[in-house]
Amino acid sequence: MTTPRDGHRIGWMLAIAASAALAILGAEVEGLRGLHYVFKPLTTLLVLALAWRQPGVAGRYRHWIVIGLVLSTAGDVFLMLPFDGFVFGLGSFLLAHLAYLVALRRRGGWWRVRWPVAVYAVVASLVLARLWPGLPNELKLPVIVYVVALAGMAAQAASVWREHSDASTRIAAVGGAFFVTSDALLALDRFSAPIPMASVWVLATYWVAQGCIARSVRVVVDQDQASVASR
Repeated sequence: MTTPRDGHRIGWMLAIAASAALAILGAEVEGLRGLHYVFKPLTTLLVLALAWRQPGVAGRYRHWIVIGLVLSTAGDVFLMLPFDGFVFGLGSFLLAHLAYLVALRRRGGWWRVRWPVAVYAVVASLVLARLWPGLPNELKLPVIVYVVALAGMAAQAASVWREHSDASTRIAAVGGAFFVTSDALLALDRFSAPIPMASVWVLATYWVAQGCIARSVRVVVDQDQASVASR
């Protein structure tokens, strides 16, 4: 049976999906570029609102996730500006991943489960090897730093999931995996070889990633409330 809370949650997810679809349409259709400028940051702000409006108290976890989403919104804006804001966007998302890392640390130790570190290290190395010939010299160091932070965040999410397996850690780990996928597609399209309909795949996986990370805040709240109710 669907509860009012479930209906509210579904409504938020539908709003995010509709906004994301309009942003992607604007990115793919030249004459509709204005849609992209409006709905790309709006979609991430809706994801931010989803995390912010969760009932109950998720503590510092929600605090750092919201900071990461604010920084991600700034990154969205920098990446779509008429001038080349790639470096500023890269810096914004680097800080966002660091915020997510701080949040994830509150749910488990630093990379206590080792295999996710090995898996994401291999993935990061393969992507960097493919990108390297096409990277401008001035971007090589910033990209290395960014890739290490991204892979570290995704590995931490997976490690925490295996250390403390529950719905919240699982959905955060899924979010980390989708973030790596999205950024790998974006980088390969920009610096290696064009990907057909790149905006569709990059943005769809990006908002799935952000939605999972925001949703993990709600699951933490649900678990806290269930714990209180059982006492």
